Amino acid sequence: MAEKVLVVGSGPAGLTAAIYAARADLDPLMIEGMERGGQLMLTTEVENFPGFPDGIMGPELMDSMRKQAERFGTRIVSSDVTKADLSSRPFKVWVGDDLYEAESLIISTGASARWLGIPGESRLRGYGVSACATCDGFFFRDRDIAIVGGGDSAMEEALFLTKFASKVTIVHRREEFRASKIMSQRALDHPKIEVLWNTTVEEVLGDDLVTGLRVKNVKTGESSTLPVEGFFLAIGHDPNTNIFQGQIDLDPSGYIITDPGSSKTSVDGVFAAGDVVDHYYQQAITAAGMGCRAAIDVEHWLNQT
Repeated sequence: MAEKVLVVGSGPAGLTAAIYAARADLDPLMIEGMERGGQLMLTTEVENFPGFPDGIMGPELMDSMRKQAERFGTRIVSSDVTKADLSSRPFKVWVGDDLYEAESLIISTGASARWLGIPGESRLRGYGVSACATCDGFFFRDRDIAIVGGGDSAMEEALFLTKFASKVTIVHRREEFRASKIMSQRALDHPKIEVLWNTTVEEVLGDDLVTGLRVKNVKTGESSTLPVEGFFLAIGHDPNTNIFQGQIDLDPSGYIITDPGSSKTSVDGVFAAGDVVDHYYQQAITAAGMGCRAAIDVEHWLNQT
């Protein structure tokens, strides 16, 4: 028998959707993925999620959300969806050889930050290495930090970080930014921002915390050490939509397109929420709000079909 609601993904959007769907007596099934909890599982401390005046560890917040979803009856499968068929109802998703069918589907598979894949980067993630200036900039007050990237988002994040850091060094592999002229100029004009042109980051240095970067000038081949206490990456995100390509409308970057003011997608009965839709805000609180909206949209849709 087909599930009423199947939620794919277990970040703030998916878990909030599951909580609301379960409380609406829709008996949701969640396929949370092997990397349960989404990007917050990589965040050491969350200080901007309402209701936690002293902050909360990212994994602890996601564990609490998961327990809340289970308390109201959400059933959880701890595996990755490997294939999906949205061509007809009931919708079909596979976890390996196991088939699950559902009358409605909420996609909340999130987006993954792009990383450089250099030594020290993953080991110091959450200990000075971050892909979210809005999340973690506050922790670097009066410190020297670096950010890698050259697009509008990198300029925006560098400017945001100047509110806290004593100095922000933008490391860019080319000799000009790909960002818009106005954003580039704002960054270049800021007294706290310096730029290392034609430079790549080869290694993140530090034992328990970031102490610097080993950088290389791509023109001269010369390597040097840049002493910083924080390293931010602003080289983009990739939405986790590979299994849905060709079955649902995506924008040129691969994000799911939803109707304005709604979580409805191009496929009737399929809804989407969180960072898999939102390439602008990408915050836990906005993702949770979108998950709430998706569950309410699903409830109304099921009542009308």
